[in-house]
Amino acid sequence: MTHRIDIPKAGSETFAPGHYLNRERGILAFNRRVLAQARNAATPLLERLRFLCIVSSNLDEFFEIRVAGLKEQVKLNSTVITTDGLTAQQALTLVSQDAHALVDEQYALLNEDVLPKLAEQSIRFLRRSDWTEAQRQWVASYFFREVMPVLTPIGLDPSHPFPRVLNKSLNFAIELEGKDAFGRNSGAAIVQAPRVLPRVIRLPEDISGCEYGFVFLSSILHAFVGELFEGMSVLGCYQFRVTRNSDLFVDEEEVKNLRTKIQGELPQRHFGDGVRLEVADNCSDAMANFLLAQFGLDECDLYRVAGPVNLVRLMQVPDWVNRPDLKFTPFAPGFPRALQKGHSIFDDIRKNDILLHHPYQSFSPVIALIDQSATDPHVVAIKMTVYRTGTDSVLMQSLLRAAQNGKEVTVVVELMARFDEEANIGWATKLEEVGAHVVYGVVGYKTHAKMLMIVRREEIKGRGELRRYIHLGTGNYHAKTARLYTDFGLLSCNEELGADVNEVFKQLTGLGKAQTLNHLWQAPFSLHQNIVAAIQAEANAARNGQRARIIAKMNSLLEPGVIDALYGASQAGVKIDLIVRGVCALRPGIPGLSEHIRVRSIVGRLLEHHRIFYFYAGGQEKVYLSSADWMERNFFRRIELAFPLLDKKLKRRVISEGLQTYLTDNVQAWEMDSNGGYHLRRASRKSPHSAQNELIELLKP
Repeated sequence: MTHRIDIPKAGSETFAPGHYLNRERGILAFNRRVLAQARNAATPLLERLRFLCIVSSNLDEFFEIRVAGLKEQVKLNSTVITTDGLTAQQALTLVSQDAHALVDEQYALLNEDVLPKLAEQSIRFLRRSDWTEAQRQWVASYFFREVMPVLTPIGLDPSHPFPRVLNKSLNFAIELEGKDAFGRNSGAAIVQAPRVLPRVIRLPEDISGCEYGFVFLSSILHAFVGELFEGMSVLGCYQFRVTRNSDLFVDEEEVKNLRTKIQGELPQRHFGDGVRLEVADNCSDAMANFLLAQFGLDECDLYRVAGPVNLVRLMQVPDWVNRPDLKFTPFAPGFPRALQKGHSIFDDIRKNDILLHHPYQSFSPVIALIDQSATDPHVVAIKMTVYRTGTDSVLMQSLLRAAQNGKEVTVVVELMARFDEEANIGWATKLEEVGAHVVYGVVGYKTHAKMLMIVRREEIKGRGELRRYIHLGTGNYHAKTARLYTDFGLLSCNEELGADVNEVFKQLTGLGKAQTLNHLWQAPFSLHQNIVAAIQAEANAARNGQRARIIAKMNSLLEPGVIDALYGASQAGVKIDLIVRGVCALRPGIPGLSEHIRVRSIVGRLLEHHRIFYFYAGGQEKVYLSSADWMERNFFRRIELAFPLLDKKLKRRVISEGLQTYLTDNVQAWEMDSNGGYHLRRASRKSPHSAQNELIELLKP
């Protein structure tokens, strides 16, 4: 049996529950800020549509994981009270109210603002009631040719029970009248839309009467559903979608083969317990109640929407429409001067550490490093962690090639990376087939650290020795997200950093006690205690009348021990700026508690993803980059790293580009009040500052 390492949490629950904010409500507040991007008239029109879709995608995962977790606690009659003082049932009630209001705003914005403005630009979603005769004939032809052959209507009667409905799939509930060929009259049927069918269909321009004319699959099926029930009358046809609990439960202590167990569990993800039911707003009360009963849901779990039940399917529309004037201006990522094209990347790294700021700077140096390593005769070994990398990863192809070329390739694959399990299992299988060593980290701890180590034989002081080249990052080894997420990556051959990385790989692939590292802070061993100690050191400095300062940027701030340390530092007089993109449980600006703490969130065209921790440290100005947010799971249930910037020039770059630029943002910055509300900063007409736009300009080629 595997035992978790018992790591104490410093300072937990020192303050009253009222001094912490609820996690789930914080996630919904973040999605309100995303929705504000769709509401903002300054956002290009097709990007406004995309932001609407992003909100839907975020809400899907929110219900699949967070709401599902609350429902599980309620089902088990859990009496656990979270840091903010709420029971699961209390939190679920508040979340339901917030989520309903958010969804109502989302669809109102779609129907009353975004779609009408798109129509003005000759981009129309054609409603059934407005079809011309020519459009109806084209749609009818499409239905009989492409749709009807793959549909399987299911009449509900004793021999045809309610079908198993896939998670988030599009379905239609049909109310019927009359008898069929066998004299049956159940009054209801279900039609499931196969996933092979596109949810949005583009009409020819000469038929649509506009440059871009689209029809929803739901509209097509509504119009011709009667063809599926010959001789019967259709009284109502209502689209619906159920969201299910998608969190995999694997008892890792009882599993002998983790990969085999996860492969067996993945198909069941599509049929977990229902957590949300979305129906068209015209759905009859009788049918809505019938569907709720089928999925074991209550009235509060019902979401009536004025439009498609799955807006995520509109995400591709901006890509289909060739209107650059309605999209963000594309930008080309810059390339670090320290890397000379055409030269060996190893030669460049030996000269100096190299900092990459994605997506403002290209991810290609990381790709090139692994690509060159795969064929370089002097490279003897490559070790890498894989959390999210995608199904068509160039990096993984290079690792396969390296193994085929006889390199010693070791890959630590995280099989429990949520929603990427299947892709990671696929890569693990392919790597094993070519002789690479594939391990799955440590049972009970997700491997979330982003690290790469390449061992190369070189002439050092006149003799052949092995040198370690490393890459450490705040983001995943995923070329696609590296164009959308803000992250830092460090390329180095520093001996002490390399020794630290080697030690962490030893932990992940072998056995033995954790050793003291030269520079890296590592979860679950030293990261939390070092963060708390660094905060407390600033507090002590402030009490002694010395200068003290903390600036931290991350995705989420939830862990009570760190929050308590920050409250203590604020009480000591430390000026603290927190840049938290998503959920923040800390309440800033409370007199006597957090009056010296400011919290802001930056939401723009790029997803803010890097984690940066700055401590004044008596003038040393310590700066760490990290894969970890300040959350309990990152500190105690994951393998995480925080690494320092040892080069002074690179440290100044991170302070400038990753922190100061964001603190001056007055265009996309939301400031948090002590009640958890967010207010968009008012941009000065004379000097507007957008961190993302300024970094695009600063680091362009």
